[in-house]
Amino acid sequence: MPPLQLAFTLTLIAGMAMPIGATVAHFLHIKPRWLEREILHGITAFGGGALLSAVALVLVPEGILSFSPFVAAMLFLFGGIGFMLLDYCLSKRGTSMSQLVAMMSDFIPESLALGASVAAGNRNAMLITLLIVMQNIPEGFNAFRELRDAKGYTALKIITIFFILALMGPVAGVIAYIWLSEWQSIISGIMLFAGGGILYIVFQDIAPQAVLEKHWGPPLGAVLGFALGLVGFMQA
Repeated sequence: MPPLQLAFTLTLIAGMAMPIGATVAHFLHIKPRWLEREILHGITAFGGGALLSAVALVLVPEGILSFSPFVAAMLFLFGGIGFMLLDYCLSKRGTSMSQLVAMMSDFIPESLALGASVAAGNRNAMLITLLIVMQNIPEGFNAFRELRDAKGYTALKIITIFFILALMGPVAGVIAYIWLSEWQSIISGIMLFAGGGILYIVFQDIAPQAVLEKHWGPPLGAVLGFALGLVGFMQA
């Protein structure tokens, strides 16, 4: 398969995991109700773990390659601050879309990385694709439930939106393959910024132990802690 076609295909496969997860969420009905609640909490936790794996295994390791420890830490922190401000604005508007924002904020940078990996002949492209699929299925599941419960959208409308969003992956992958493969620093910066934002979302909206209602600052401490560890790791 030609490399450009491969980049398009792999990012499309990764993106289609989102509407697949949403479709499963629509048809999954388990009785008794207490068991369904337990399973839903487990899927939410799994999605949070998948997001953390995206930060720890893909976004940060790939992102730090082009920067000094200080610059990398600053980009990571700016991502956390940016997503904190976004979370604050959404809260003021009474909108709950944390799962959707988290899903797209790791899918787009990872699609960029995937396209760049194919362009560079990286053998890890298949592994990155599998990792994105494993993340997008539970994230699509959780985002579907969140949108349906918070906004009252119909299942068909949400799944259709997810199909459209899935196409952003191939767009990002092709852009990275054609234009950004020679500009690794741009992709790396996007990945670090997204990594900080995702870590904020995980601790603010997904990890229940870290949530304080109407307080947006505490989860930023997780971003600061991760950034500090990042500096130590890069200087070791």
